[in-house]
Amino acid sequence: MNPISRKILRKAAETKFVKRAIADKADLSPFRERPSPRAIAGISAIGISYIIGWPAVAFLGAVAIHFKKPLIAVIGGPVTYGLSHLIFILGMYLAGADYTRIFLRWATRKVMERFMENFHKDGNEKAERLKTKK
Repeated sequence: MNPISRKILRKAAETKFVKRAIADKADLSPFRERPSPRAIAGISAIGISYIIGWPAVAFLGAVAIHFKKPLIAVIGGPVTYGLSHLIFILGMYLAGADYTRIFLRWATRKVMERFMENFHKDGNEKAERLKTKK
């Protein structure tokens, strides 16, 4: 691991969010509970936004080519993509920050544990190499 990566890792490990995620052994157990109707509506909206997003823009592009009317794609593409983005934001609002926070804490713990393991492994290997050179 290079010195810049080591420094970034040390700084990240010092944050309260990372310390709490590791200390609490953040997991995904809250996902085992039945989600509220609001959360289901939010997750559904997020899924719909993905369907509306790039596939709809690509469809508008194909329609524009077929009818030889580029304005269909030039105007319709950004409008459709903007609409999908608004639906995604609505879905995130409805699903709530709790699910996002739970997932991010778990992902942070997993990533930092893996990097810290590599961090310590690299340090031990360097120490061993120094001992053999003496």
